[in-house]
Amino acid sequence: MNRGREILKCYYHLPGLFEFYELYKVFLPLFYNHREYFYDWCEIGSIYGAPDDCIWGGGRVGSGDESPEAVASLMKKFDISSRLTFSNSLLKEEHLTDRKCNLLCKLFENNGTKKNGIIVYSDLLLNYIKNNYTNYYFVSSTTKVITDFEEFKNELNCKEYSFVVPDFRLNREFDSLNSLTQEQKDKVEFLCNECCWFNCYDRKNCYENVSRKSLGEACEDHICVSPTASNGYRFSDAMNNPGFIGKEDILNIYMPSGFSNFKIEGRGLGSAVILEFLLYYMTKPEYQLKVREEIYLDSMLDLF
Repeated sequence: MNRGREILKCYYHLPGLFEFYELYKVFLPLFYNHREYFYDWCEIGSIYGAPDDCIWGGGRVGSGDESPEAVASLMKKFDISSRLTFSNSLLKEEHLTDRKCNLLCKLFENNGTKKNGIIVYSDLLLNYIKNNYTNYYFVSSTTKVITDFEEFKNELNCKEYSFVVPDFRLNREFDSLNSLTQEQKDKVEFLCNECCWFNCYDRKNCYENVSRKSLGEACEDHICVSPTASNGYRFSDAMNNPGFIGKEDILNIYMPSGFSNFKIEGRGLGSAVILEFLLYYMTKPEYQLKVREEIYLDSMLDLF
């Protein structure tokens, strides 16, 4: 393990741009006004998500019903990069003219001083946005389920992408990861807290089902093949996943090796679970109760 190069910061990419607006409206002032509560080695790299009824959406069916203008205003206030999760894998030419998605692109394209991003699966959509909205960066979505390392390297070498999120099963391929150039490492964005069965053989079909639902197609729910599917998402189970990346791993393995971008999943979960992620990954232990109380005692926020 190469520990010679020190990265001063890690950048977390957080879930729920639209889905958890009310949570972030309370959390972000705490994070930026009380930095003593939080680790000084981490920053918020972006917040990602999609509103409900968003046909370009993928990964999870968007559920945020907050006005896009309010979301954009909050991100601009705290100078945070917004990422629109447009990772639908089944888009066709006819879908590119969708009014709602195009309005979102217009709204966020030049919102604030931080450049905003688009998480994409479809080359068709990437080219459309690149040609019509010129001020975005692009993120290659984990919904591509890239588990072959050479394929992952090819994706990293694609000049269109500023970041590439590999499948979580590549998280511990340390010999291969450390063979990357620093330019490649700077584009890697690890998915930290995936709870999906490590041996899942049906992940692409799961994401395709979400894409169909986002397009409004009538289809059955995807039946998860995991032996523990009935348990739902549990952070305690995710921590036991072979692909899990904890904060000690980030500090002691990934950052010294030259990696600095880490994605937290959870758009389909509740605010209370997202708060636990924020506490675990970003908050000093001696301040976790204080942050939790500040969030829970906000009368405007329904965590459950």
